[in-house]
Amino acid sequence: MQSLEHLRHSIAHLLAAAVLELYPDAKRAIGPAIENGFYYDIEFVEPISDEDLPKIEEKMRELLPSWNQFESREVDVKAAKKLFKDNPYKEELINELETKGETITIYKSGNYEDLCRGGHVENVKDIDPNAFKLTHTAGAYWRGDEKNKMLTRIYGVAFNTEKELQEHLAMLEEAKKRDHKKLGQELDLFVFSNLVGSGLPLFTPKGTIVRDLLDNFVWELRKKAGYQRVDIPHITKKELYETSGHWEKFKQDLFRITTREGHEFAMKPMNCPHHTQLYARRPWSYRELPQRYASTTKVYRDEQSGELSGLTRVRSITQDDAHVFSRISQVKEEFLKIWDIVHTFYGTFGLTLRVRISTHDPAHRENYLGDPERWEQAEQMLREIASEKRADVFEGIGEANFYGPKLDFMAKDAIGREHQVATIQLDMNLPERFDLTCTNEKGEKERIVMIHASIMGSIERFLSVLIEHTAGAFPTWLAPVQVAILPITDKQVDYAKTIASRLEAEGIRFEISDQNETIGKKIRAAELQKIPYLLIVGDKEVQADAVAVRKRGRGDTGQLPLNEFVTQLKQEIESRA
Repeated sequence: MQSLEHLRHSIAHLLAAAVLELYPDAKRAIGPAIENGFYYDIEFVEPISDEDLPKIEEKMRELLPSWNQFESREVDVKAAKKLFKDNPYKEELINELETKGETITIYKSGNYEDLCRGGHVENVKDIDPNAFKLTHTAGAYWRGDEKNKMLTRIYGVAFNTEKELQEHLAMLEEAKKRDHKKLGQELDLFVFSNLVGSGLPLFTPKGTIVRDLLDNFVWELRKKAGYQRVDIPHITKKELYETSGHWEKFKQDLFRITTREGHEFAMKPMNCPHHTQLYARRPWSYRELPQRYASTTKVYRDEQSGELSGLTRVRSITQDDAHVFSRISQVKEEFLKIWDIVHTFYGTFGLTLRVRISTHDPAHRENYLGDPERWEQAEQMLREIASEKRADVFEGIGEANFYGPKLDFMAKDAIGREHQVATIQLDMNLPERFDLTCTNEKGEKERIVMIHASIMGSIERFLSVLIEHTAGAFPTWLAPVQVAILPITDKQVDYAKTIASRLEAEGIRFEISDQNETIGKKIRAAELQKIPYLLIVGDKEVQADAVAVRKRGRGDTGQLPLNEFVTQLKQEIESRA
């Protein structure tokens, strides 16, 4: 089986060739392989839309039989610029290759040539013409910089076989139904306001209930593991991030503030430097370690407008963040405690996990703080922890943070998509930069280490995953409305209010549907809100002090005495079933 990355990159070339056949004045930019497919960024004289994709796709299939192997040749700068004259995007890439002293290669198949580093199928005849599809167009700034020209990005998906493609397209259709942006609005969970700004979600009362319940669950698990809550400001002096190294690394992503006295502050994009200063407030004995601090708080990042997407990519990010300050000898035990919290939390939602050991890229050490020996020691420690847990593990070279390696937990949702969720990071560099120590058994100062741990990653992003995983049908303990009380006529409204009083006394969240509608319409409206339990109340129920129960996904389950229903519901909620 050929490499999917090479297959998808080859089809990106085919896409560009078809575009040039149909739009000779178009200017090509770049066309990489991506997860599940490929894209090509192109400048068109006249804009195109999704409606133009079928004819481009048809042209791709028309060209495919005339293609064979990809032939490569090396060219000098002059020849390359001649080949791509009047194309400023290719010229910029050529200039960069020249500056770096890299070889300039041209790849050709059929009559199509492109500037490329390589990575194609060995034989184009192996490409199944029915196993790729163009999906949609989008705007994309050249090089991701909003100061540059907006190009048209054409996206496609590709697989080795038509069967795999059809399965993926079916998954995409299901994903549309589960889209958290659509369901978030329908279920009244969150909203975006043009006056507030893009990437700054506002959570409704229902959405806030869900957020708080998730955060409380994480805190419940952390409290058992010995964490203490702390609170930190949302801004900081520039000097804190200069010391930590974040200023140089992330200065383009910071929201900056200048005070009226001329001092430079930043909205915090992460919490760890603040937490170091809580630890640094006094000397610590080794007997007092580990110190475990937890804080659910917002951070802010100046994401580009084109990259914002629902709750998945936002500018205000609520992190359930925690940091452990410990001796190196305590790292394994602390990692295993956090690992258990992660598995308890995600197991509650039926999300299966595998673990990525995210390491540094030895070929680009300039991107990381600290010496190589320290990195190798830290990474080996994470491998040993994963081995002890006998986890489904793979390594991600270059996926580490700039200050240390990490374990990233990847969750597979109900329709087979994988999302990075929780993370546990080992940091030997921030304690060095902030000179964090403890006094050891010999009365000497000993350098400590720092563990970063986020269970949800961010509440916003996890909520987007959870909405789509459950299709908005939250488990009963998490549902913003757990019970809808539906009187059949006005005659049962008083009894419905009696039921409501009982539910309220037990802390159960409910709504009464007392509007002048048929019971059929009331049931339909409550089911669209994905409320777990509907209590149908008629004359029989009033007389028997009972409720007719309709359970989400199961329909009518029969009549129950009110007390029995409440007892069963409380057990379900308390067990987080």
